Amino acid sequence: MFIQVQTTPNPNSLKFLPGKKVSDIGPIEILDINKTDNVLAKQILSVNGVRGVFFYEDFISVNKNNDYKWLDIKHIIISYINDFYNQGNTSVIKEKADNSTITNFSEIEKRIINVLETKIRPAVSRDGGDIVFKNFENGKVTVQLQGSCAGCPSSTLTLKKGVENLLTHYVKEVKEVISI
Repeated sequence: MFIQVQTTPNPNSLKFLPGKKVSDIGPIEILDINKTDNVLAKQILSVNGVRGVFFYEDFISVNKNNDYKWLDIKHIIISYINDFYNQGNTSVIKEKADNSTITNFSEIEKRIINVLETKIRPAVSRDGGDIVFKNFENGKVTVQLQGSCAGCPSSTLTLKKGVENLLTHYVKEVKEVISI
């Protein structure tokens, strides 16, 4: 199996494309090895220098600490991904953990989420990340950046020039976008 590896705008993040399904249920970010039972996530997070793993529909983004070089850890991650799929697994994430929080969104929040999902998420996923709506209050939209976008040096510019401009254009009630 050949795993493609792509750089991202974040020098501490790489995007691994196994050419197979990764997540059956949408984006999942795992930052703590002790808070998952997922075998591949545990293996990748056990690699010295890795600080997070992000699973999307068809790729895996891995974030590392600045003190480590990709040359030293990339081959280990590729090996874990190869082994995982060679064991007959068809996807990494099959079912969602029960984090059920039922939220009734207002009409404005629904419009914000629609813009995030249709206009912003596709561009962010090309860079190995994701953007998640958290809150809208007093004209301020709070989002969380995940995967390669979390901690990326250009994320502030992307957030203000890209996300904020699009949201203020399509949803007039939005005045500012902040990230947590």
